[in-house]
Amino acid sequence: MTLAEGQQIPIDTVIEAWNFGLEQGIGFVPELCKGYLARNFAWVTSLNSFPDIPYDLLHSCIEHPLLTLDSERHLCEALLIWLSDNRRSSQCSSDDSKFDILRKVRISLLPLEFAAGLRRDFSQLGEEAICTILDLMKDSFSIILAALVGDKLDDFRIRLTEYSEKISLAGCVHITALFLFLVVLPSDLDMTAKKRMVLSELDNCTANNRYVLGKSLMTMSYKSVREMDISKCPKLYFGSAVKWLLLAFPSLSILRASHCSQLKIEDFYCLLQKFPLITEVDMTVDTSPFLPAKVSVVSTSSDKYRVASTTPYAMLEENSLLLNVAKTSLENPAMSNISKLTLEGRNDINDLDLLKISALCGSLSYLNIKGCTMVTDMGISKLISKCLHIKSLILSYTSFGQSSVGVLCSDLLLTSNLTEVSDHKYSCTMAFRLQQLHIDGCKGIDQNSISQLMCRMYMLKILMLRGTSVTDDALYDFLGSFLESLDVSETMVSMQALTSVVRRNTGIRCLKATGCTKLNRPDTYDLASAVTANHKGYLFELSQHCILEEVAFGWGFSILSVEELVPLSRLRCITIGLGASPGHHVLCLLPKMCPLLESVILIFQVISDRIFRSIQESLKNLKVLQLCCCLGDLTSFACKISMLQLRILRLEWVTPWMTNNDLAILTKNCPNVVEFSLSGCKLLDSASQEIISNGWPGLTFIHLEECGKITLDGVSFLFNCIAIEDFLLRHNGKGIERNFIYEAASKLPLLRKLALDLCDACEGGFDSPSHAERCFLSTVMISRCKSQKCAFDSQTMEAFRSVHKETIVIEWDCKEARTTVVKERI
Repeated sequence: MTLAEGQQIPIDTVIEAWNFGLEQGIGFVPELCKGYLARNFAWVTSLNSFPDIPYDLLHSCIEHPLLTLDSERHLCEALLIWLSDNRRSSQCSSDDSKFDILRKVRISLLPLEFAAGLRRDFSQLGEEAICTILDLMKDSFSIILAALVGDKLDDFRIRLTEYSEKISLAGCVHITALFLFLVVLPSDLDMTAKKRMVLSELDNCTANNRYVLGKSLMTMSYKSVREMDISKCPKLYFGSAVKWLLLAFPSLSILRASHCSQLKIEDFYCLLQKFPLITEVDMTVDTSPFLPAKVSVVSTSSDKYRVASTTPYAMLEENSLLLNVAKTSLENPAMSNISKLTLEGRNDINDLDLLKISALCGSLSYLNIKGCTMVTDMGISKLISKCLHIKSLILSYTSFGQSSVGVLCSDLLLTSNLTEVSDHKYSCTMAFRLQQLHIDGCKGIDQNSISQLMCRMYMLKILMLRGTSVTDDALYDFLGSFLESLDVSETMVSMQALTSVVRRNTGIRCLKATGCTKLNRPDTYDLASAVTANHKGYLFELSQHCILEEVAFGWGFSILSVEELVPLSRLRCITIGLGASPGHHVLCLLPKMCPLLESVILIFQVISDRIFRSIQESLKNLKVLQLCCCLGDLTSFACKISMLQLRILRLEWVTPWMTNNDLAILTKNCPNVVEFSLSGCKLLDSASQEIISNGWPGLTFIHLEECGKITLDGVSFLFNCIAIEDFLLRHNGKGIERNFIYEAASKLPLLRKLALDLCDACEGGFDSPSHAERCFLSTVMISRCKSQKCAFDSQTMEAFRSVHKETIVIEWDCKEARTTVVKERI
C-alpha cells in the first residue's frame, strides 16, 4: 500500500481488505494491511474508529517489525482504549486474551507516572511495571545482561523503525545511557557478540575508547528521527549519552530535556558542536519558589559541590573537549542553526553564558529565560543586540529593564543584513518585529520604558504584562492589531484603556485581567461613558469584538444577563477571581452556555450544589476544576458528582465538612485525577492517606494543608503514590519524622518540590539531605510559625494562634546548593 505523502487509506477500507484477504485465502493482502497499520500506528490510534479494528489484526500489527511509535506509553494507552471499547465483545471475553495483548507492551520503557496510574484499574500490570522500573533504577546493567542471556533483550530496546520521526522517553526515571547503547546495537549480532558488547559497556574504560568502540561497530542509525524527549530522566547523564545519541540519531534537530537538573550549560555547548542540525533545545528546570521582588530575604548562603570525576562527562572535561566548545563557537558563530532555546528557571547561567549564546546562535528567533535571576539587564540587552532574528522573548521574572528596552527600540536593523519592507516609522527596530513578549514580574522596567516599547511594537501576537508598571497611556500607545493573547493582571490599567486595545485586536482569544482594582473605578475625565461601560458589562463589550476562548477576570467584571453569555459560548478556560461578581444565577448557567469549557477556576465566589450539578451535566470535557476560598451552601453532594475527564482538582478552603467517606466517594467519581490539592478539611485523619493512594495511585501533585490529623501518625501510605513530583504537607498533624526529607526523596524517584512546616515535625525539626541524598529534589521549603495572642480572648488556649513567621528555602542546581530564609510564607 503506497500512497502519496499526506494521503491515508480510510481505516474501514483497511479492515474490509483484511477480512476479504482472510476469507479468500489471499495471504499478501492481510500482510499489506497489518504492515500499513504498523507504519501508521500513531495516525490510526487517533481515529474514532480505532476500536473497530479486529483483535487479530491489532495483534498482528503490534508484532510487526515496522510498528512505529513515539513511545511505549503511546502503545499502552492505545491498547487500553481498544480494550475499554471492546470489553463486552467476544474478541476479549476472558482476562487471558485481554492480558495477552497487554503483554506486548514493553513495561520497562513506560514512564513511572503512567505505570503508577495503571495500578488503579490494571493492578497486575501496574505493579509489574513499577517493580521493573524500580529494579532498573537500582541495577540496570545486571538486569539487561540477564535479559541478554535469556534472549529477552528486545524487552529493553526502544522501538525504532525507518519511519520513526519522534522518540519520547519523558518520565522514564530509570533510563540510562545503556538503553541508548541498545538502540545502536545491531539486531543481527549473535549472542556471544551481543554479550561482549554489553559487557564492554560495563568496563571503566575512557570515554575516547568507548567512542572508538562505537565507531568500530556497524551500528544502527535512524536518520528519520528528528525529535527526542528525555525530560525528567535524571539518570540519563549527557556526557555518557551523547555519543550514542550521535550514532543513533545523526539528524536530530529537536531535543527536549526539561527538569533534568544534572544537565549543565556546558552540555548545551557540546550539543551544538556535536549536532549541527539542532534547531530547538529545551533545558527547563523548576523556577525558584520565591521572587526577589516580592519577598524579604533575611539571609542566604550557598555551598558549591563537585560531582565525582568518574563519569564520562568528567572525563570529557579533563580532555578539554567541552572547555573548547564555547571558544570554538565564538570564533565560528555560523556553526549553529538553533532557532529556539528554552533555559527557563536555570540559575546556573549568567551574563557570560548569554554572551556565548549570542555568538553561538545567530539564527535564534525564540528565547525563554524566565526566572533566570542571575542574568542582568545588561546581559540581556547584549544578547538581544547580537541576535537580530529574535521574534519571541520570554523574560518573565528577570532583570529585564531600561537597557534592554533601549536595544529593542533602537534602529539596529539598519546596520544588519535584514531587509524590511514596511514603511512604518519604527519598522527598523526589533520591537516592531516582535511577535511574543513576556515581561510579567519584571520590576526593573519603569512606566516610561514600557510606553517607549509599546508604541513601537506592531507585529505582536502575545503580550504578558502581569505585575508590571504598565499605564493607560502605554496601552493607548499600542497600535498593533495582531494580538491573540493579552495579560494585564495585577496592574493599574483602566477599563477604557483595555477596551481600546481589544477593539483594535479582534483576533484576541485569551484575555487575563485579574487583580486590576482600577478596572471598576470610572475615570474622572469620562465619568459618563465609564459608568455606561460598567453598566453594560465588560465581558459583553469584549465579546462583541473578538471570539474569546480563555478569560481570567476579577475587579470590574460583571455579567448581567443570559444574553451576554451567548457570545462566550466558545470559552475553553475561565478564571473568576476576587472582585468579580457574576451572580449565582449566571454561574449556574455558565456551564450550559459554555459547553466547551475544559478549565474552571473560581476564587472568592459564592458556589452551591446547583452549580456543581450544572457542571456535571454540561461540561463533559472538564479537565481542571479549582475552587479557592469560596462561600455558599456547598454540601457533600459535590463529592458524588462524576467527572471522568478531570485531571486537576483543587479544593482549597471550600469543603470544611469533608470526611474520609466523602473523600473515598470523590476518588471513585473522579478516577483520573493526577493533581490534587485540599485545604481546610479538619475532619480528616490518617486513614485519608490510604484513601488517596488507593484512589489516585498516579498522582504527581499532592498539596494537603490544615487537613485535620492526616499526618499525626506519620506519612506512609502517601508514598504509594510513587510518581509524586510536587509534595506539600502543612499543619496536618505533628507526626512527621526528622529524616522525612531523605525518606521522601529516596522513595519518590520523581520528587522535585517538597514543602513542610515545623509545626508537623514530631522531633522539632527536619534533617537536610546532602547533594547525593537529595536524588531528584530541586527545592525544599520549610515554614516556621510563632504563637500570637488573639485580642478577642485572652483567657483560653484558643487565644493563641499560629502565625507564619518565615520560610527556609533550600535549592539545588547542577553546581551548588543555596539556602535562603525569607520572611514570607511561600
